[in-house]
Amino acid sequence: MKLPLCRLVWIDGSYVPLEQATIPITTHAMHYGTTIFEGVRAYWNGENLNVFRLDDHIRRFRRSGGFYGISLNHTDSEVSDAITGICRENKLRESCYVRPFYFVGNHGINLHVTPDAPTVMAAFAFPFGDLFEKGGISAVTSSWRKFSDASTPVQAKMGGNYLNSIIATGEAKKAGADEAILLDLSGNVSEAPGENIFAVIDGRLVTPTLASSALEGITRNTILEVARAAGIEAVEQDMTRAEMMSAQEVFLSGTAAEITPVTIIDSKRIGDGGGPGPVTREMMERYTDIVMGRAPEYADRWLTPVYGA
Repeated sequence: MKLPLCRLVWIDGSYVPLEQATIPITTHAMHYGTTIFEGVRAYWNGENLNVFRLDDHIRRFRRSGGFYGISLNHTDSEVSDAITGICRENKLRESCYVRPFYFVGNHGINLHVTPDAPTVMAAFAFPFGDLFEKGGISAVTSSWRKFSDASTPVQAKMGGNYLNSIIATGEAKKAGADEAILLDLSGNVSEAPGENIFAVIDGRLVTPTLASSALEGITRNTILEVARAAGIEAVEQDMTRAEMMSAQEVFLSGTAAEITPVTIIDSKRIGDGGGPGPVTREMMERYTDIVMGRAPEYADRWLTPVYGA
C-alpha cells in the first residue's frame, strides 16, 4: 500500500523533510528487526484533530522496548509532543495515522543489544481513512500458528514479531480472502495479523485471553470497557475455532482497522453474512462517537487535541 506521507517527519527532536530521512545500511534494525513501533490514530471532527488514547500508546511504546533492553531515549512528554507535533507541523486537518517508532541504529551485526546501544526515534504521519470495507470482510484460518511467549515476548510490539503476520497475510491473500485468522499453539483462536478478534456467542461478546498469544490491543481494551458500560456482557476466554465459526457475529479491532465486521470465514457465512450484526453495529457507532468527541464521558481521558486545548 503506497502511503501519502506528509512532507515533514520527526527524528530525535527535529522536523526534517521526508527525502532527508535516511539511515546507514549498518542500522541494526534493518538486519535483525530490532525496532519498536506504535500505530496511532488522530481524528478530525471539523473543529480539532484529536489523538486517540495517546498516553496508552506511549506507555506500551516504552514497555515494548523494555522486553529487549532497548532504550527509548526520550521522555513521555517528548514522545507526546512528537506525535501531536508531526500532525501540527504538517498542518493536518483530516483524520490521519501516525507511526512513531524507535530502533537500534548503527550497531553493526552485534547480537548483544544493551540499553547503551545507539537508538533513534522517528515519527511520520499521513491522511488515513478506512483500512477495510466496513460492510464486512472475508477471512481464512491460517495454517501458520501465532508464536508464543515461549519463543519471544508476545506483548512487545516489535518489528521482528510481525514476520509471523506477514506470512499469514500472504497466505490469506493467495486464498482470495481479505484477512487471516491465526490460531495459537493449542489450536484456539488467537488474533488476526494486525488486529484482535471478537465474536458474539450466545449473546455474549467474547475475545480470546492474552494467554492465547493475542496482543493486549488498545482498541481491544476500549471495546471491553465500552461494551460493559453499555450493559453488554463482554468476557475474555478461550475461543475454539468451532466457536468462532458458529458465532452470531465476528469482528476485528485495531488502531488501523478500528472495528471491522467479518462476514465470511473459511467460505462460511457468519450470521446472515449480510453485514455487521447488531452488537457489532452498536460498537462501531459508539467507537465513532468516542473518537469524534461526541461522548463527553470519554473525551478528557482518551482524546488529546492537536490544535490548542
